[in-house]
Amino acid sequence: MARQGFLLINLGTPDDPGVPAVRRYLKEFLSDPHVVDINPIARQVLLYGVILPWRSPRSAEAYRKIWTERGSPLLVHGRDLAQKLATRLGKQWQVELAMRYQNPSIAAALQRLHENGVERIIVFALFPHYADATWGSAIEKLMSEAGKYRDAPSLEIVPPYYDHPAFIDALADLARPVLEDAKAERVLFSYHGLPERQVTKADPTGGRYCLQSPTCCDAITETNKDCYRAQCFATSRALAERLGLVRDECETSFQSRLGRVPWIRPYTDERIHELAATGVRRLAVLSPAFTADCLETLEEIGIRAREDFIARGGEELRLVPSLNSEDVWAEAVIRIARDAVSF
Repeated sequence: MARQGFLLINLGTPDDPGVPAVRRYLKEFLSDPHVVDINPIARQVLLYGVILPWRSPRSAEAYRKIWTERGSPLLVHGRDLAQKLATRLGKQWQVELAMRYQNPSIAAALQRLHENGVERIIVFALFPHYADATWGSAIEKLMSEAGKYRDAPSLEIVPPYYDHPAFIDALADLARPVLEDAKAERVLFSYHGLPERQVTKADPTGGRYCLQSPTCCDAITETNKDCYRAQCFATSRALAERLGLVRDECETSFQSRLGRVPWIRPYTDERIHELAATGVRRLAVLSPAFTADCLETLEEIGIRAREDFIARGGEELRLVPSLNSEDVWAEAVIRIARDAVSF
């Protein structure tokens, strides 16, 4: 019987690409105050009056474009990764995959581990960078569900690994042959965006440092070490160095913004338009914040951004696949976890 558990946590995905399932997913996701951090009454008005009626059908249509015979790519890659970890870790380990929103749920994963007598769980969030809307929300939910057990197992949580050599090496190993084949003139590292207000909340100086200068994210310091934007730029610097890219060959941007409030910049969609307008004809896009391909990579970048780039004069936009369940990523997950907690 397994006595140790390894729990992978990702954000979530609808159960199917139909409008009702997508609506359920968006309702749970966007009801989270970590995600939409506004007045609760305003959040409900926005959710039920605007987002769910209008966005659910559009998102369902987008999900249908990327859905596979095995289901959602995010879930498929997560299950395959869990299986590879189980093979590598051995029979004394039980590996589970859970989603912060929808299925398989964190509660169900903990229940399966508990039923098998697991006494210790290594928790690995599939978010390389810290953000309250992802990392913070997932771990809070995990602790809440684990606290329902009188004999709860010990939880050992692997911290963010945005600059861990194994993470950077895995990204570079998978990206290098794609970049060589694409013959890209520019490489864009595109990360999921956040509203500026969520980033400045992590500023220990009370807003005197974060986003106050163009160079605030140029290095990780004691002041910005918990800043999502600074961590993303740190990943870009490490990845560019590993890939042998110089400053003029690559840049960092942020995608998937929603609403009218300012989000962290530069914006991916605007940069793609500007690059095409300035004569860049072949563009490659990496999405290091997404360890598994999903709607934001496959549809937002691989389909819509590619169409926009070509419509504005570009010749080719190549999306570099995420780490997904590649062997190099399975090995990296174990190495990152072992460096963080002893097992």
